[in-house]
Amino acid sequence: MDEMSYRSPVYLQMREIIRGKIEEGEYAPCTAIPSEAELAECYGISCQTVHNAVETLVNEGLLRRVSGKGIFVLGRKVERDLDELLGFTQTMLDKNVAPSVKVLTKALRRAGELYQDMFGISAEDDIYYIKRLCSANGEPVSLEEIYIPRYLVPKMAGIDLSVFTVTEVYEFYGIRLERAEQTLDLVRLEASDARLLGIDAQLPVMLFECVTYDDRGRIVEFNRNYVRGDKCNFTVHFHSKPPKGRE
Repeated sequence: MDEMSYRSPVYLQMREIIRGKIEEGEYAPCTAIPSEAELAECYGISCQTVHNAVETLVNEGLLRRVSGKGIFVLGRKVERDLDELLGFTQTMLDKNVAPSVKVLTKALRRAGELYQDMFGISAEDDIYYIKRLCSANGEPVSLEEIYIPRYLVPKMAGIDLSVFTVTEVYEFYGIRLERAEQTLDLVRLEASDARLLGIDAQLPVMLFECVTYDDRGRIVEFNRNYVRGDKCNFTVHFHSKPPKGRE
């Protein structure tokens, strides 16, 4: 068997081979590894042996098995510092609401002048554009447009965003979100987008535009979030600031 010896149980050797490919980057975070059948054929071992090896890594938190989709690499998670920068899925779960996200578009595009200045990259550099519909308890509540520089997550094209949240992707790639700047406006949607949210095109929605920074001061994401006002409410906390000269 290629890359294997008889010094330890075969499933443990298989486990270490998979672990090595994860650590070396051959199996990248948020991407699927070969199927158990493919690994069994490649290494000349039984599917059950591969299954046992994979299960040990699932239990360790290095892999995630998703029914009907495959086995995905989680990598090693980075602890998040700020609860305020939760994504849609975690926010809904914290409120005991069942979230679901449907990715409508995921594509590469040139940064252009606007995003060149925003992200501090060349106008010819690529950024990812992601458009997704967010629902709570099966009902659409918001439409998101997300822009992320390609250099931050170069393998985003191969990541299934119905399996992983964008926040998880950042964690797996060692991007630590630190702060965000957000503005609020009222706008009307295009007719096609209004239909996605199940509302009349004449009904205004809340538009949140958010620029998110990491702990290195880089802008890692620009987000436009169109939110149904009849389905969501928001709480804002104000804190008094002591007069100058006083502590």
